[in-house]
Amino acid sequence: MPTLCWWLGTGPALHALCALGLICALLLFAGIAPALNLALLWLSYLSLCGVGQTFFNFQWDALLLETTFLAFWLAPWSWLPFWRRVAPAPLAHWLIVWLLFRLMFLSGAVKLVSGDPTWANLTALTVHYETQPLPTPLGWYAHQLPAWFHRASCAVMFVIELGVPFLFFLPWARVRHAAALATIALMGLIALTGNYTFFNLLTAALCLPVLDDAFWARFTSRSASSAEPNTVERATPRWLLLPVAAGVLIVTTIQAGPTLFARWQLSPPITTVLNALGPFRTLNNYGLFRVMTTVRAEIVIEGSRDGRTWSAYEFRYKPGDLARRPTWVAPHQPRLDWQMWFAALGHLEHNRWVLSLCEHLSKNTPAVTALLATNPFPEAPPTQFRAVRYEYHFTTREERARTGQWWSRTPVDYYLAPTRLR
Repeated sequence: MPTLCWWLGTGPALHALCALGLICALLLFAGIAPALNLALLWLSYLSLCGVGQTFFNFQWDALLLETTFLAFWLAPWSWLPFWRRVAPAPLAHWLIVWLLFRLMFLSGAVKLVSGDPTWANLTALTVHYETQPLPTPLGWYAHQLPAWFHRASCAVMFVIELGVPFLFFLPWARVRHAAALATIALMGLIALTGNYTFFNLLTAALCLPVLDDAFWARFTSRSASSAEPNTVERATPRWLLLPVAAGVLIVTTIQAGPTLFARWQLSPPITTVLNALGPFRTLNNYGLFRVMTTVRAEIVIEGSRDGRTWSAYEFRYKPGDLARRPTWVAPHQPRLDWQMWFAALGHLEHNRWVLSLCEHLSKNTPAVTALLATNPFPEAPPTQFRAVRYEYHFTTREERARTGQWWSRTPVDYYLAPTRLR
């Protein structure tokens, strides 16, 4: 796990890394030393991902690292901002487009090659809105739409993920612009129905290089060619960028092979190289929602002082209280709430951190209880814990009108049987 925390430690160092990232982002926004600040942003976020372990093991964390790495080669190598047009290296520009292509195309391809029947018969969206990690209030309304609409939406999604990415590389500007806008529209619709942190914003940002100067000239008083006489060439040297681009293209293409073709076997030397690059999370394979989750499982953690009366801990964002409306939280990611969704899909022996969570709750650790919406034991912590796994469903329009509840639930089993922590 490459991270500066091997030398800096944790605790205050984590705050220092966040502060470094904030400062570098502001300097980058102002155009001051963009290449240097991008390198520092990549290093600081990689350090946080390494020490964050399972809580930073999301595809958008890797996507942010890869985007920052590629933006480094796109940015001008200057110290002070130039208030004139900077001409980036065309090869660096297309590395960004290549990343966008891989992200979208592989996300569509893995759904088909996985063999998941819900994707094959276009019924995945009939359950997606209620089974996704953190739905928004609009997710409830989307779930109520008829099945034919969900099938049509799924078909449109496949067109945008599998077909549209190839249009990014065509020579016709209007076709490229339409492809970028279609991708941005898809990201907007996803963001309306689900809280996917900064993923949708970052993907939309990756579409911006596809929208060239001719597109933006429509919204300004200047023509696309008016800035050419003031162009300042301060891009990455070609002799340095060429081997980097070749390496990115070769590695990412080889990585995608086993994803697209089940019989694609990598030789041991290639596997060794990929394993060495893996911890840096900078050249990645993508594929969101390879297999659709068809049933929503939720873990409700409860505490007790006598073993008879149990009180539930309420999380800030994930479903718990049946009457609580889904909320908006993106682009922030409540990583504990997200991991509780993943934990509910598996077993306790594969998610030992849940026991650590209960241990901190048994001590009323302030930094941990602050992550929750309610602590039913503010004065003295409980002596026993249990975690009940429920199956959650969105209520129907009739059920919600009658009960006022957004969710209904049925107990399934004990994720953690009643336990007295020492």
